[in-house]
Amino acid sequence: MVREIDTVFSRAAGCRACPGMGCRPVLGAANGGASARVLFVGEAPGRFGAGVTGVPFSGDVAGARFERLLGAAGLDRRDVFITNAVLCLPLDAKGRNRTPRTSEVRNCSAFLSETIAAISPELVVAMGRVALDAVRRIEPVALDLKDAGRNPMRWNGRQLAVVYHPGARSQVFRSWDQQTGDWVQLGRWIVEAGLNAGTLRA
Repeated sequence: MVREIDTVFSRAAGCRACPGMGCRPVLGAANGGASARVLFVGEAPGRFGAGVTGVPFSGDVAGARFERLLGAAGLDRRDVFITNAVLCLPLDAKGRNRTPRTSEVRNCSAFLSETIAAISPELVVAMGRVALDAVRRIEPVALDLKDAGRNPMRWNGRQLAVVYHPGARSQVFRSWDQQTGDWVQLGRWIVEAGLNAGTLRA
């Protein structure tokens, strides 16, 4: 029997709703395990990262920083699921990464909703403003980036936390030390919530 998440993977792979994207949708088995208890939502694939590797947050600076922050939370990539608000690579006229358009986030909203429903994590973590806006489309929540480092809130039948996007430019708004502290606190909450069994590694 085909798993529900495999159906989402297949549908996303065939989507061409947004013209001019720099890569095909990044959503598949490389995003993580179908039984992950923690799911991360980023912004979009990067041209030096997932746009090349096909694996979210890998192969570029944001990916390296994401790995370090995961470690600060006591998490391992093998135990989480990672996706994005937009599954394809948004590029500007000069071929550089750009912020996804509202229409692109809207076009991908059903895939995000279906992915969360299929994985059924106990905790969703929105990384950055675009990711938070995307999860708000699924169900509104009184959560903002200023809440980074605070305990998750109830959302869509599960818990939702917010942190800054791992990209280097986020340091303009929140220092690396502060961001690391946010993830350490997230890891503490995960342990206290009992999500560490089978999720955190020694």
